[in-house]
Amino acid sequence: RTENIKSYYKIIINVQKKNYRQEKKRVAKELFSALKDPSVVIMSNWLKIRGTLKSWTKLWCILKPGILLIYKTPGSDHWVGTILLNACKLIERPSKKDGFCFKLYHPLDKSIWAMKGPKGESVGSITQPLPSNYLIFRAASESDGRCWMDALELALSCSSLSKMSAKSGRDGDLSGSSESSHILQLLQISLHQHTAERVHIRCNAAGEASQVETVSEENKGLIWTLLKQLRPGMDLSKVVLPTFILEPRSFLDKLSDYYYHADLLSQAVMEESPYSRMKQVLRWYLSGFYKKPKGLKKPYNPILGEMFRCCWLHPQTDSCTFYIAEQVSHHPPVSAFYISNRKDGFCITGSILAKSKFYGNSLSAILDGKARLLFLTRDEEYIITMPYAHCKGILYGTMTLELGGKITIECEKTQCYTEIEYKLKPFLGSSCNVNQISGKIRMGEDVLATVDGHWDSKVHLTEKRTGQQEVLWNPGPDIRRQRLKRQVVQVDQQEAFESERLWQHVTRAIKDKDQMRATQEKFVLEEAQRQEARERAERPWNPRLFTFNTDTNEWHYKYTDTKPWDPERCLLQFEKDGVIQTKEKSRRRSFSYSQNWAAQQKVSPTGSYSTPEPNHESSDNEGQSSSHTQTQLHSKS
Repeated sequence: RTENIKSYYKIIINVQKKNYRQEKKRVAKELFSALKDPSVVIMSNWLKIRGTLKSWTKLWCILKPGILLIYKTPGSDHWVGTILLNACKLIERPSKKDGFCFKLYHPLDKSIWAMKGPKGESVGSITQPLPSNYLIFRAASESDGRCWMDALELALSCSSLSKMSAKSGRDGDLSGSSESSHILQLLQISLHQHTAERVHIRCNAAGEASQVETVSEENKGLIWTLLKQLRPGMDLSKVVLPTFILEPRSFLDKLSDYYYHADLLSQAVMEESPYSRMKQVLRWYLSGFYKKPKGLKKPYNPILGEMFRCCWLHPQTDSCTFYIAEQVSHHPPVSAFYISNRKDGFCITGSILAKSKFYGNSLSAILDGKARLLFLTRDEEYIITMPYAHCKGILYGTMTLELGGKITIECEKTQCYTEIEYKLKPFLGSSCNVNQISGKIRMGEDVLATVDGHWDSKVHLTEKRTGQQEVLWNPGPDIRRQRLKRQVVQVDQQEAFESERLWQHVTRAIKDKDQMRATQEKFVLEEAQRQEARERAERPWNPRLFTFNTDTNEWHYKYTDTKPWDPERCLLQFEKDGVIQTKEKSRRRSFSYSQNWAAQQKVSPTGSYSTPEPNHESSDNEGQSSSHTQTQLHSKS
């Protein structure tokens, strides 16, 4: 009996040893595959690295599943070291200097380094002494640093996912696996995990309920198709996006969200002091961010020559704010816009170059450009910049959308200057750290007030001299009810290249949840654009409503009118065929804008407008009535 027991245990030990050797070979082969295969890269770029000498060295870092390779140059000839991520923890590190720091470390102070290099090297290229149990990195900017941390989170998770990959392969869940598609397999398993556990795509926001959207069974395959197109650092304008992640309206339409509270600018013009005007301009600026779609959605990329126009009626001043936007360039994608309300004394002009990059588990969308706000009666110009958007958890973890970066509002004439920082959530922060902003208003070198709060909820302003605090902005129910009513030309009266008419079939298919039809309709538009580009060949595109100033490198609306409103001569402002004009009183007849408003409403030809603010646009469920009340914005006299 004793001999039988010994034989039994011997068999068990032999099986365990065999499994042990096979597992060692599997892990070694997997690591070697990841090291050697150039396609298995999550992210790569320059990073500054600090060693034991507390001085920074710029090195080329390549992030792969479970490992971080460090080189002296982007080539693979000068290997410095390989960090084994499965032994590491990741943490954000505060820094007083420019850029963004993070740290990889072993929680038990053990070595984080592999013994050999990707080509079997036993000694790395000579550089400063590097600590054995940690390494500190510095990215050039906060957005770059956040993207690296998101990518590292994904790479760290790959260590455990690879075991599932091997098990899934043995169980026959994955077919046609190859070393070159290793990382894609891991991401696919991660995606299936989420959907199997009914994990939802969320957009967490301070002060309001999370926006939730479930990925349907039909759309899982479409996500996988998207993943196969993506590579680190890729510009998303070159990627065919699944239609179910699209917000059913054009980017030109989305840019108009900043003017639902344009009456704040009407009030700003009337303020007596430069400081009061700046406060009101900042209040208007903040009003453009809280209106968001349900879930994480991306608007359509406008087609070259596409146009969008709308307006908002101001009941208190009996005036109208007009908005005109045109896609003036496709590569790179540039959207130019012009906003005018001459009666209330302001206009805005500018252009946006939309740039988006994919970084493994996150992407950043940068709106590169500026707007110029002009107060006509005061001859004051305010130059305004935009924050960037940062979306993380695309492939792994909870999907969130945040705004980041510093924005400025500057008036050279009054020397009044505002700087606001949009803060991304800290790596170890709680939910109250989401969507935070802070900043200050200066007059010359003197700080007049500080600003802090959350951009999607309450923002406080504190007077520096008195310490008095006030609520600068709070988009509660009362404020949302005060939104101006937007007027849009009815679709059947729009021109062929106006946004709503151009995208109407795609929009209808998305609303019907017919993704196959939506994809087909989107392809028709994009193929027509490619065909037009082929026929145009080298001939430059000439926009219809905007012209490019080579001296300032800025786009300008061709029909800009910045003359102050003269109530003795000016009757009303109107828009026709994309041209914003002013109707002036004739010598024979004299009548006011308001006196003829009721009569104009009865007329309904080419200038008729509808009042839609579709329910799908906003997460606050306050879409306007879909009834098509018609108003004529220009006199027929």
